[in-house]
Amino acid sequence: MNNNDKFRGWNNITIKVRSPGSATIINAIATGKGSAFAIQRHVTAEVKLIPEGIKCVCEEDIDTTLMRTCAESVLKKYNINTGLKVKTTSNLPVASGLSSSSATSNAIVMAASKLIAEEFGLEPLNKWEILNLAIDASLKAGVTITGAFDDASASLYGGFTITDNFERKIIKKGPMENQKILIYMPERKSLTAESNVKRMKVLAPLVEIAFKKALEGDLYRALTLNGIIYCATLGFNPEIAVDALEAGAIAAGLSGTGPSFVSITREEKQDDILDAWNSYPGDIIITGVDNQGTQFR
Repeated sequence: MNNNDKFRGWNNITIKVRSPGSATIINAIATGKGSAFAIQRHVTAEVKLIPEGIKCVCEEDIDTTLMRTCAESVLKKYNINTGLKVKTTSNLPVASGLSSSSATSNAIVMAASKLIAEEFGLEPLNKWEILNLAIDASLKAGVTITGAFDDASASLYGGFTITDNFERKIIKKGPMENQKILIYMPERKSLTAESNVKRMKVLAPLVEIAFKKALEGDLYRALTLNGIIYCATLGFNPEIAVDALEAGAIAAGLSGTGPSFVSITREEKQDDILDAWNSYPGDIIITGVDNQGTQFR
């Protein structure tokens, strides 16, 4: 840290950023290549200067290691000797396969970089720099296996992205068709970092077929095929997705490493899918596509 820097929080500026979660089209764990799209469920981060240290405040009773790591990463990037208070709020369930970690990382890094840049007369990070710093923080905090470049990029830019996670390369991105998104959440949690990677890689050749469908522009079929494949690998019930398809869903499958299932549907079929899923214990979220991405509030 640069010891010549002084705390400059007398203006009491707070920077607020809202970042969407995402749902899986292709889970990248098996092959290193993935795809995701942003949804209208968000994590909001508020960041302000304090004299020293990192203070993390979260409305939920969760581990704040990721929050702290993101804040520390921004301070290290700028080589600034000050403290940060980070507060997050969310309507995005954690450990559910909906990219809460990526949304949290994106929101905190964008907010903290903007705050530091304004307070100390420095250049704010561009979106690509924010994305990479957020992924590095997620890896360091141990909340992801591949870095979740697909999830994080969809969350940052909005719409869908198709990615090479190992190379950190966006192959394609664009807006998603504005359909209804239904998410079934069983009464269990599933931490990505605790998943059995070896088992998932057994079905990598089949995931490659789903990924090819995504590259061809058939995102809906890719999502469904990927979801069924990972259900078989991770021990989730594929009938949940099949029930949604039978009720008229355009696409349905497991999101991330579960436990959530995502269904894409036209509005006129929404109630039929809700009826099909109401027989399963758990909650159902009704939301939509987020084509805006991570933004200042």
